[in-house]
Amino acid sequence: MVEVKEVLRLWLTGHGKREIGRQVGVDPKTVRSYVAAGERAGLAPALGEAALTVERLLAVLADLRPAIGRPHGDAWSLCERERAAIEGHLSGGVRLSKTRKLLVRSGVAIPYSTLHRFAVEVLGFGRTAATVPVADGVPGEELEVDTGWVLSLPDEHGRLRRLRAWIFTANVSRHRFVWPCLKETTVSAIAACEAAWEFYGGVFRVLRPDNTKAIVVLADPLYARITPAFLEYAQARGFHVDPARARSPKDKARVERTVRLVRDDCFAGEQLRTLDDARARGRSWCECDYGLRRHTRTQRLPKEHFEAVEKPALLPAPAEPYDVPLWCEPKVARDHFAQVAKALYTLPTRFIGKTLRARADRAVVRFYDGTLLVKIHARQPPGGKSIDPNDFPPEKTPYALRDVAFLQREAAKHGPETGRFAKALLDGPLPWARMRQVYALLGLCKRYGDARVEETCALALAAEMTDVHRLERMLKRAAPPQQPSPPAKVIPLARHLRPAAQYALPLASRERDTEGEDA
Repeated sequence: MVEVKEVLRLWLTGHGKREIGRQVGVDPKTVRSYVAAGERAGLAPALGEAALTVERLLAVLADLRPAIGRPHGDAWSLCERERAAIEGHLSGGVRLSKTRKLLVRSGVAIPYSTLHRFAVEVLGFGRTAATVPVADGVPGEELEVDTGWVLSLPDEHGRLRRLRAWIFTANVSRHRFVWPCLKETTVSAIAACEAAWEFYGGVFRVLRPDNTKAIVVLADPLYARITPAFLEYAQARGFHVDPARARSPKDKARVERTVRLVRDDCFAGEQLRTLDDARARGRSWCECDYGLRRHTRTQRLPKEHFEAVEKPALLPAPAEPYDVPLWCEPKVARDHFAQVAKALYTLPTRFIGKTLRARADRAVVRFYDGTLLVKIHARQPPGGKSIDPNDFPPEKTPYALRDVAFLQREAAKHGPETGRFAKALLDGPLPWARMRQVYALLGLCKRYGDARVEETCALALAAEMTDVHRLERMLKRAAPPQQPSPPAKVIPLARHLRPAAQYALPLASRERDTEGEDA
């Protein structure tokens, strides 16, 4: 439009066409076409420059528009003729390349480039819905987070290992922070946030991550479920987690294309050996390179913009490092043990077979049945055990703890000789290996009585015999004690005792009298 206006202005002021072409930098043929369109619109040099009004300029542009652009050929005419078929295939979900194959099969050969141009310009193929810019919000309120593969570092064996990075971007100032990590886990997410609060000098009120499993358990546009460990961390630091919707990059557009920038501009070509080197490089790039580069959207330096506008509005930075808890769901085995972080902890018998929720920090491990706290143990290192004797059944606790003194006391309750026999059984370098023999001795006391076992143990100890099987044979062969015979049972007299004559039937007596008379 500017080119056409300048050509017409010079023509109306009396300049020649060749001179106009040299001044504007266009071909003389183009100048002649512009002048011809101006004449058709009613312009002439005699009218002067004042005759070039907006209405006449628009009329000239409308006259020139059909001649501008690439003219349509025969293939475009074929597209117009097959418009209904093309539109039907596209509305049915058929790909454009497959639509061309179907047209060729029906005898209509259209180049794919022409078919694509026709589908885009006429049928609206590939066009997405218009978007609206979302307001940046209040300074110091929102911080967007994204993750991605950014570099590779050699391990101890010389093999390259890919590293991811947590990339934080402030909504208003666009000040950025990069934190490389080995794995994308909840622990690394919390460590990255702790490093971000130290870098920014405060805590943002809202953290907007993508739907990474390290932070979001269930991605839902209305009620997203946050990982318990990260939710507890967010509550401890005083910020709110607002995840972006699944497969909706527009929700956090300010960080959606930053992974490639960080990979190419921050880490590409750098000679880095360790993870600490990568983190130092990321921090230096954010402060001295990207932070001092004028942003195309805000037209300000991100670091200067952040320190002037957002930093005073942040929450105070944490004063102490955060104790990252470990949440898991162990199952209580038959041996009363539940495993948390490769260590074993006992639970009461009633929880055997149930799956509990466990929270482990540096000091203690807490077990929950739903929301009810059921057990607290001191934290053990990997491979360690924490045993509470009260969790076992009372009759099995001594055996589980190898409490030989308890068994000796139990045997002494049945008699002094029985206690001496149990002590003789347990006397040795490995007393817990003979606990079953004491259990068998206690079983003999229940079967034969304390008196017989006490007498037999005395005889065995006198002969220096400490074999439970032989003791049992001695008990079986010994004559059982004489039991007093029970007194004879006395049958009590009936309360209403009548003579037998009262039970004689009158009919039977009359029959006997009749027989006597006949004789």
